[in-house]
Amino acid sequence: MDPLTSLAAASIAFVGTHFALSHPLRAPIVGAIGEGAFRGLYSLVAAGCMIWMYLAFKAAPGADLGGSGEIGWAIATLLTLPALVLFLGSLKGNPALPAPGALRAAARDPAGVFAVTRHPMMWGFALWAVAHLILWWSWRTVIVALAILILALVGARLQDRKKELLMGTSWTGWERRTSYWPRWNGLVRVSPILWLVGIAAWLGLTWLHIGAGGIPAGIWRWIG
Repeated sequence: MDPLTSLAAASIAFVGTHFALSHPLRAPIVGAIGEGAFRGLYSLVAAGCMIWMYLAFKAAPGADLGGSGEIGWAIATLLTLPALVLFLGSLKGNPALPAPGALRAAARDPAGVFAVTRHPMMWGFALWAVAHLILWWSWRTVIVALAILILALVGARLQDRKKELLMGTSWTGWERRTSYWPRWNGLVRVSPILWLVGIAAWLGLTWLHIGAGGIPAGIWRWIG
């Protein structure tokens, strides 16, 4: 199979199985094999799809599109910093995560990244995807970025529906106090410490990008 076709098939499988196992198939499978076994199955399927995507991505040609030039790189660089801040801020006190304390987290007033959106992790992934689409670097990057973008934004909507069923008024109350669409002015309410951690992580990850992909990213493109 052509590497790009294989990558597209792997990306569709990754997104499709995630949606299917997270939503219509979750309840019957959990009922049949239990929550613990379901989590194992979910992880196994996700890992298999990701390995398939990785191998197909490596086999596909790189830098086969025209690129968007320095303006594209500048926009992508700016987008990936808030993307990382949103992601890091979502790891603690997030009622959307399947962790103990979700009901208590949903009862509080939204603060930090949750003042921006109730789905900061998903929007972090979405911004990362948009940044890579803007670069217009290669078809393999476009395919993966589109898959992540659909997974993030459609997945966030589906997550709202699932949480309404699982958490009832706790989640609907959280929905009333938060927003699906980002309120970007809420970024000023994110703690300076999180911004500093995000900047440090952003600098480190973009530096590692040079070795991982052979392409200078972030500010290293200009000061490397």
